[in-house]
Amino acid sequence: MKNIFVFIRRYFNFLFFLVLQILSIVLLVTYNKTHQATYAVVANEVTGYLNFQYNKVQQYFHLKETNRQLAEENARLRNLLGNNFENPDSSQVTVLDSLVRDTVGRQRKFLWLPAKVVGNTVSSQMNYLTLHRGANQGVKKDMAVIGPQGVVGIIIDVSENYSRVMSLLHRNSKVSSMLKKGNVSGSVEWDGQDPRYLTLRNIPKSAPVVKGDTVLTSTYSANFPSHIMVGTVQDIAAEPASNFFTIRVKTATNFLSIQYVNLVANMQWEEQRRLEAVQLKNQ
Repeated sequence: MKNIFVFIRRYFNFLFFLVLQILSIVLLVTYNKTHQATYAVVANEVTGYLNFQYNKVQQYFHLKETNRQLAEENARLRNLLGNNFENPDSSQVTVLDSLVRDTVGRQRKFLWLPAKVVGNTVSSQMNYLTLHRGANQGVKKDMAVIGPQGVVGIIIDVSENYSRVMSLLHRNSKVSSMLKKGNVSGSVEWDGQDPRYLTLRNIPKSAPVVKGDTVLTSTYSANFPSHIMVGTVQDIAAEPASNFFTIRVKTATNFLSIQYVNLVANMQWEEQRRLEAVQLKNQ
């Protein structure tokens, strides 16, 4: 307290000048319309700038919630897409199954569920992601995982509230894919080196492929819906001992920064697997 009085006594003349200056400005602005207008303009500019900066800071701290809402909205919109349904064969109908049907009788084939990434590796030969969504929230083994840019991987383990994804960046990962131009099918793998690039194999040398071509999931993939982005062709090498290309593909998904994904359930896959298992047993 003593120091405060000493400070006021030492700088009394300067502080008194400031008080008078502020008082004179207030009186000038209050009783002069020209100065009132000028003050209003300046005050609005300053207030607007401060509010703009405050909103930027506030938006930054709300990015997590915004991303969550966008992921849920994307999953909802994807569930409304027409390619998630298939028209049933109307030539003979005996028993209606329990699959969800829309108003025109189409069966739902794919169901999309949003999930948050809480763990991710990219530096080993066998990389995984961990999602904060598990069996209690409808996750099952073998569900496809798709990010905002494209394919991410396959669900391999599920607990009550978490699930584990075998990333595309895994030496055992193989995804049936095709060239968008010509629909020529092959298999996408990872060579365990650069996390930015995949390898597309089994594309015949007769296929018209050039650098920059788009690679999508194929119609033969049971896990993934067809025509989901995998990446773009970066390099093409002809295998001298075979009739196939080895194609280097730049992955569409940035595995270094992925935060939200969608899980995709093929609701007709069990039926397909049972039929294929019977066919293999009879061979």
